[in-house]
Amino acid sequence: MTSRDRAPVGVGALGRVEPASRVRRLGSPSSLAVNRVDRLLVGEGDEAGAGQLLAEFADAALKDTQVGDADAAVAEAEASLARVKAVGRASEIEAQQARIDSLAAQQHIARRDAARSAELAPTGAGARAIAERDRAAADRAAADWRQAQAQLATLQQARPEDVMMAEAHLRTGKVALARARADAALSRVFAPAAGRILKIYARPDNLVGVDGRLDLADLDRLDVVADVYEADLPRVRPGASAEVVVPGDPQRYAARVEEVGRLMRRPTEAGVDPVAAVDGRTVEVRLALLPDGSEAMRHRINMQVQVAILP
Repeated sequence: MTSRDRAPVGVGALGRVEPASRVRRLGSPSSLAVNRVDRLLVGEGDEAGAGQLLAEFADAALKDTQVGDADAAVAEAEASLARVKAVGRASEIEAQQARIDSLAAQQHIARRDAARSAELAPTGAGARAIAERDRAAADRAAADWRQAQAQLATLQQARPEDVMMAEAHLRTGKVALARARADAALSRVFAPAAGRILKIYARPDNLVGVDGRLDLADLDRLDVVADVYEADLPRVRPGASAEVVVPGDPQRYAARVEEVGRLMRRPTEAGVDPVAAVDGRTVEVRLALLPDGSEAMRHRINMQVQVAILP
């Protein structure tokens, strides 16, 4: 029989069960100074929705207070800007107009008295002194009237520089509020996606270590990641059918090759073949389990299985 007449040969490999979504390990941000767990809101095996609050660190209450302070500062800046733009109230403008009218009348009287005193000034030294006093009073009345007019203009129209400063204070406050909210979010652990809590590494009053806070994964779809030797790669193609054998389970579960990796590396699964190439390199091949296999292996994440990729 020639090599052309030989039947196609499949590929065997060892693999491990993984969620198609991958396992997400959640920990504390590297910039977080306090990484002691204060509250744990889920348990192992619980389902979590996307964005759900899972845990809080010890400084969460302090960060919430800082958010409240920053929020109050923004509200104060907004009120200040509104007051600057709104300028004077109607009652203030009305009162200022009445003051201007009164000063105008006083100015008229002062000018009349100054004119009369000026006419009498040539009659004697006392009359000249009175004329100078009345002229000064008229000048002062005119100055008071001009000042009142300027104050009325200020009440009726905001100065651009005042508006610009108030707007700058508001922008600064909003930046501080955004920073405070971001810091508060870092003191909490939220689910990045829907899934099930697989393992909790740090419980209340524990520090978060190198293992992180917890593991989360979506178990609706499971994959098998097989380490295929480089010599067998020519016989592996996406879409190929495969069978997965679970130790101690007589049933074979169907799977399909989804993705062939591009990075060669040393085997991650211990081989059972005593004559296997110990120094051979492997490539990760990801196989999607069909629904019955996903259901059967829902509680077997990271279990080692045997894979037969059919020709």
